[in-house]
Amino acid sequence: MLPSEPTPTRIGYVTKMYPRFSETFIVNEVLALERTGLDLEIFSLRPPADGRFHETLSQVHAPVSYLSRHVRSQGLWERVRRAHWVFPDLATHLGDLLELEADDAVAAVELAVLVRERSITRLHAHFASVATAVARVAAKIAGVEYSFTAHAKDIFHESVDPVALSQRLADAAAVVTVSDFNLDHLHRTFGPAADRVRRVYNGLDLRRFGYSAPVQRERVIVAVGRLVEKKGFRHLIDAVAYLAAQGRPVRLDLVGAGEQETALRDQVDALDLHQHVRLLGPQPQHRVRKVIQNAGALAAPCVVGEDGNRDGLPTILLEAMALGTPCVATPVTGIPEVLQHEQTGLLVSEGDPIGLAEQLDRLLTDESLRLRLAERARALIETEFDDHHTSRQLRELLAGAEMTAELL
Repeated sequence: MLPSEPTPTRIGYVTKMYPRFSETFIVNEVLALERTGLDLEIFSLRPPADGRFHETLSQVHAPVSYLSRHVRSQGLWERVRRAHWVFPDLATHLGDLLELEADDAVAAVELAVLVRERSITRLHAHFASVATAVARVAAKIAGVEYSFTAHAKDIFHESVDPVALSQRLADAAAVVTVSDFNLDHLHRTFGPAADRVRRVYNGLDLRRFGYSAPVQRERVIVAVGRLVEKKGFRHLIDAVAYLAAQGRPVRLDLVGAGEQETALRDQVDALDLHQHVRLLGPQPQHRVRKVIQNAGALAAPCVVGEDGNRDGLPTILLEAMALGTPCVATPVTGIPEVLQHEQTGLLVSEGDPIGLAEQLDRLLTDESLRLRLAERARALIETEFDDHHTSRQLRELLAGAEMTAELL
């Protein structure tokens, strides 16, 4: 490359764990950006925790590097010596490094060296917590910009450090968040520090989510997600119990795993719902799509957890709306931006199993209602959530509008 030529844009994606079975939105985003021609490399702070992988993972071209953890003294010294050779001013960043946990400080030093060696021009982290903390310090050492995407737990959970989050919002080159609700919250809470935050919805590759009109569907409700408090699945099981008690034929297929699995199974036992509820465990994406398209309705009864944790804008809602399965959800965080009551779906108050049961029964009973809502939902997804649009918006933030225009 001649001295006058600009450095090619190369983005280092930083995640806490890659891949993670429940974080399909990260793989979707990487694939969409790669289709625009953006050169990516992925850096993960942790190795994957289980052996289940979605089929789309094999389509990712970006190389993956796992940063070191639990380094012993000799290994730590070797990494510091190597980093000091690459960055003679490393000692000036000691204050930033001391703000991190020991493993994360080692990861930041190692990442900075990799950024320099592999000509990474920008680091972009997912979630405003530990991945962003490491990316921020590594970017400072390496002299490149960093940015991050803020989702929900990393904004709303009671463990969030507002001082650290404000600092990250203020000195990042760009910040993305996934709903207007989040955007308003960050502006109201952090003021000018959040001036650079932009909303970019999670996108879908609509070639993988073909529309099927919801006609002649069985009276089956599907719900998909981690079995944790914020998903509100205990209210959904209560809603199924209410419908069964009313003599309404119904079956719930619940897909996912999580810390509340035993409690939910106990609830099914206590309510004697074995003929009405199936806990299917985690499923690969192609199987999830099939389960959704066989159902008469998808339920997302999200709630705000006692610890403040909540969903941002569940990807599963977008997928169901794209596939043609009408949805019932609660108006938590960004959900009303996509699920507009009586237009693109039905909304009920959180923690209201009878209201949830009544709206689900409407969808299972009224085919014309299902068709009307599903057609409008699909149109909204095509307009706002097609990853052709969202990846262009994201690329402009990561690589600059001029470069995006040249390559698209």
